[in-house]
Amino acid sequence: MSEAPKTRPKVPEGVTKYVTTRQKEPNEKGFVGYETEWKPWHKEVEYKTPKKP
Repeated sequence: MSEAPKTRPKVPEGVTKYVTTRQKEPNEKGFVGYETEWKPWHKEVEYKTPKKP
């Protein structure tokens, strides 16, 4: 039987509305990881204390 290939194919960058995923370089053991970058879903607004009645 033939063995599985030692190298992984290069995966294109995955881009969606809220997340971007990139393939990392393989480490010394051959593990290929992925880097995930999330885009903010909402803006943060500075909190202001309400006026006293």
